[in-house]
Amino acid sequence: MAESVTRAGEGDAATADARAEQRIDWEAIEREPEFQELVRARRSFVIPGTIFFLSWYMGFIVLTAVAADFMGERVYQGLTVGYVLALTQFVMVLVLGIMYLRKAERVFDPLAERAIARYSDDHSGAGRAGDRDERLGEPVATDGGTVR
Repeated sequence: MAESVTRAGEGDAATADARAEQRIDWEAIEREPEFQELVRARRSFVIPGTIFFLSWYMGFIVLTAVAADFMGERVYQGLTVGYVLALTQFVMVLVLGIMYLRKAERVFDPLAERAIARYSDDHSGAGRAGDRDERLGEPVATDGGTVR
């Protein structure tokens, strides 16, 4: 039975993803202290941020239902308190998004790089990121076209 080697860019992407999944020991990565630190750091930012945003949003909904007179008060010409509070929802999404991007750049990305480097160092061969095509997880030809 002849076995064919799929090169990067050829074949079914789902098949390539499945092969990449088979080569990576995700459980081993999950046990790495650097990965666990990354998960803790992300969780400590995402959960409070989500709770804050949902509380803000639900507070707006409750005010709309309970305090219709307050929400209908005019702030400036036709602009009401309700409109101002509704617009703060968009501002909140923007602010939380920027905060997440900054945190990711300063904390999450360095932690992820350390986890990847640690895994790459500890698991030579199948798990080494340096010998893989980053898009498909395929082996990279390094010696005159022979795939290792």
